[in-house]
Amino acid sequence: MHDKISLEEKIGYGLGDAASCMFWKIFSMYLLFFYTDVFGLAPAVVGTMFLITRIWDSCFDPIVGIMADRTKSKWGKFRPYLLWVAIPFALIGVLTFYTPDFDEKGKIIYAYITYSAMMMIYSLINVPYASLLGVMSSDRKDRNTLSSYRMVFAFGGSLLALWLIEPLVIYFGGDLSSKSGWLKAIAIFGVITTIFFWLCFFFTKERVKPIENEKNNLKEDLNDLLKNKPWWILLGAGIGALIFNSIRDGAAVYYFKYYVTSAINFDVSIYGIHFQMTPTSLYLVLGQAANIIGVIIATPIANKIGKKNTFLGAMFLAAILSLVFYFFGKEDVLLIMVFQVLISICAGCIFPLIWSMYADSADYSEWKQGRRATGLVFSASSMSQKFGWTIGGAGAGWLLGYYGFQANVEQTAVTLNGIQLMLSILPAIAAVLSVIFIFFYPLTEEKLQTIEHDLNIQRNQIN
Repeated sequence: MHDKISLEEKIGYGLGDAASCMFWKIFSMYLLFFYTDVFGLAPAVVGTMFLITRIWDSCFDPIVGIMADRTKSKWGKFRPYLLWVAIPFALIGVLTFYTPDFDEKGKIIYAYITYSAMMMIYSLINVPYASLLGVMSSDRKDRNTLSSYRMVFAFGGSLLALWLIEPLVIYFGGDLSSKSGWLKAIAIFGVITTIFFWLCFFFTKERVKPIENEKNNLKEDLNDLLKNKPWWILLGAGIGALIFNSIRDGAAVYYFKYYVTSAINFDVSIYGIHFQMTPTSLYLVLGQAANIIGVIIATPIANKIGKKNTFLGAMFLAAILSLVFYFFGKEDVLLIMVFQVLISICAGCIFPLIWSMYADSADYSEWKQGRRATGLVFSASSMSQKFGWTIGGAGAGWLLGYYGFQANVEQTAVTLNGIQLMLSILPAIAAVLSVIFIFFYPLTEEKLQTIEHDLNIQRNQIN
């Protein structure tokens, strides 16, 4: 038996990822562009910064997970972080997009400090949030549903951010090179994320308790994780999927600014305030809308054919479509938009599945070892996500440098071809890597039924 998850709680849980993904998606799509074309750093410098800061941040995630597993409060282990860290999350986000009047060396130091702080604060709130899925319900179908709500709201938050960020920057600053425009736009999103995290805190509930009542032993927790074969496979698959997304995301703005160069803009009116939606914004918004479609269809498909088969099919199709994307010319705007939708539907299917599968791997560890460390499993999973994003983000900066990119000038044919590769063939290779890993994933639906049944018996005996 388990408590029924109310619609209010599902929505509340989803709002947490809507908050995270507003900043995550702005960072993915625009931070490299901000640092090169607004802040004034060379792309290779930014790529190296992404690598160094994100490697540390990836290692920081398990520390947060260990802290969260040992947190005791009247609100539970994970929910308190949503309350405590929401405001620092917003403030550091705003500072990341502030451009100080420093020389190049001073700007590099400022970027390292603020970006490192932002990623650590992101871990402090996002690792407990992700871990919350593992203790809201022990039922695998509930987890699929919660994970789908999470992803719908995540992509909804991303869609809102990508729909409004360029219009807001242009509204406040006149164009995308405006320093004050970026600062004011991010400040608005900071207020929204704080409210969403607090609503997530108030609406959700922690239900699943560990089998053992004694205090967790860190050495044994880590040993259990190292023996968790499904988790290791998900680690590799997740890294491949994140490289796929982060290279495409990092290159998208450059693709339209320097390759497609369409001058067509779209008028948007909100409460009498008129904005211009650029082709870049349309491309990104279509991608997020298509991601939501992928999230919505992922659960019914997974419930019918299994999570593993759904993951395999979606990622393989994304690889094929990405290869075709390479052959589009700058005049093929309609095909570019159509394939963005198709690829994004495939990508949208992946992420509710992988987070639900991480929860299953925590159950597997508890079933196999008789011990549960949900925070450590999810923080290590978040670490893999950050590591994939690190490789993709740093790689995007290095690749731009390798192909000879120079900000705010006409690009060479070699550079333009490189940008094309970053939207197509290179992500396709990462997608194939993800497919290879998930092919060996051992937790079938039949195996999960056995694990769920056995754990429910053990938990009922404890209670």
